[in-house]
Amino acid sequence: MTDLRVVGAGLGRTGTFSLKLALERLLGGPCYHMKDLFGLPAHIPQWHAAAKGEPVDFRKLLEGYPAAVDWPVSAFWPEVSQVFPDALIVLSLRDPDSWWGSANRTILEGFRRPPAPGDNLPWRAMITAVLEQRFTPNFLDESAAKAAFARNTEVVRQNAPPRRLLEWRVEDGWGPLCAALDLPVPNEPFPHANTTAEFRARAKLDA
Repeated sequence: MTDLRVVGAGLGRTGTFSLKLALERLLGGPCYHMKDLFGLPAHIPQWHAAAKGEPVDFRKLLEGYPAAVDWPVSAFWPEVSQVFPDALIVLSLRDPDSWWGSANRTILEGFRRPPAPGDNLPWRAMITAVLEQRFTPNFLDESAAKAAFARNTEVVRQNAPPRRLLEWRVEDGWGPLCAALDLPVPNEPFPHANTTAEFRARAKLDA
């Protein structure tokens, strides 16, 4: 069984997809990310249960993954990091205004639109519950979302054990991750993926 070595405490749109690709390269295994959930329908009700405060076996849920970042995992980083006490906690950071601009035009724009035929309604209900219960009930409001974003940063800083915490920005690249994981720096560019334009194209937000 592969124990989780990295748990992400940073929110979506803080470079988490680039971080996922980097960790997969470094750790030689899959990194759990929101994108993975679309291929894991059995996981969706478990995350929904977690959002409702019901017990979830995070060890079983994340079995086989050496790393996990992005929503919904990041919303439950305290619980997950407790289950995996040796895991590095990575707080991916971004300027709040830049974060809002990106999140507003990607993830949140999808919530402002009514469900379309063929939409994954259980996924939508799950992530809505996660955001309302573990981020802010008013996650579509700019002021409330920015305040929740700042609050998440401070909560992680105040509660994550300092010896386990790495604050990281996507522009930091390989160096801090490799140092924290005691791994050599790959001889290749750091991955950059899932830009706002790429997200919008994949989600057909401009169609």
